[in-house]
Amino acid sequence: MKNYFLFLIFAVQLVSAQSVRKYSNEFLNIGVDAAAFGMGKAVVASSHDVNSAYWNPAGLTKITDYEGAIMHADYFEGIAKYDYVGFAMPVDENSSVGVSLIRFGVDDILNTTQLIDSQGNINYNNISLFSAADYALNLSYARKLGVEGLSAGLNTKIVRRIIGDFATSWGFGLDAGFQYEKNDWKYGLMLRDITTTFNSWNIDEKEFEKIQNAIPDENQELPETTEITLPKAQLGVARYFKVGKDFNLLGELDLNLRFTETNDIISTDFVSIDPAIGFQLDYTKIVYLRLGFGNFQKELQYDFTEETSFQPNFGVGFNYKGIQIDYALTNIGSVGSALYSNIFSIKVNFENFN
Repeated sequence: MKNYFLFLIFAVQLVSAQSVRKYSNEFLNIGVDAAAFGMGKAVVASSHDVNSAYWNPAGLTKITDYEGAIMHADYFEGIAKYDYVGFAMPVDENSSVGVSLIRFGVDDILNTTQLIDSQGNINYNNISLFSAADYALNLSYARKLGVEGLSAGLNTKIVRRIIGDFATSWGFGLDAGFQYEKNDWKYGLMLRDITTTFNSWNIDEKEFEKIQNAIPDENQELPETTEITLPKAQLGVARYFKVGKDFNLLGELDLNLRFTETNDIISTDFVSIDPAIGFQLDYTKIVYLRLGFGNFQKELQYDFTEETSFQPNFGVGFNYKGIQIDYALTNIGSVGSALYSNIFSIKVNFENFN
């Protein structure tokens, strides 16, 4: 495992001299599964179902039959739509595979680039609609290793981004995850974009020319056509507790690491750390109650003082004969405001239908 850390550091140094962005392919950091949102996304160590393809592919080794999941969420008061579908299955007693698709998009955007013609006349018939959408296809493989309780997984992700007729891009990246269990303790490590995820943009120059001189001294040159996503890491530790005869409590603490300086509560030139903590109380694995806290940030106020903010999350779930319905209330889509997002997801374990 030490070699993976060295590789991660080497990858960061390799691209440090290139033009990289602190925030790239951010739609892939939103997450999936309302149950995970309810726990503040602190699930890297405990994830063990079809949704592990996103959170930590090593968790796929825990599934015993076909599993499927879907999720839908509206963000920014319904302006943006976020959808996810996933499927996973065991290959043999030691390995599993999974496939998932994510779409984050804003549809029906007004294209007003031709609203005013060359003579200065306004023609509303020239207004058209377009969509800005991001897609990610994840292909996952997980396997139990020779050490008891240790599993590893790998994600191959293909990223497609479309901004109407203006620009499109293709991207490719790899994620690697590990989980280790001993007694009631669980440990997880997720390395995202371990090779750096590279996006190559194709910009329609004819469309760009239509707006190039719309504002004097602005938009004069084509944007960069390459985009590099820096590696990230997540560390997690979780534990199950028996509470009385019929209740179980799961608690997990995660540390989300970005290898750049951000507004996270712990931030240096080399790494920034954002903790997340989540709890799940269940009654005989049928009814679930969840609470989580994450996205701890340092915010600059109007009087130039710094305050620490965080995002609370709440969730409930119900599981009956392999069909699990989860709901989460979270303000991930509206940082710093009282506008919360409602997230729903459904997971099906086909083992109960055999």
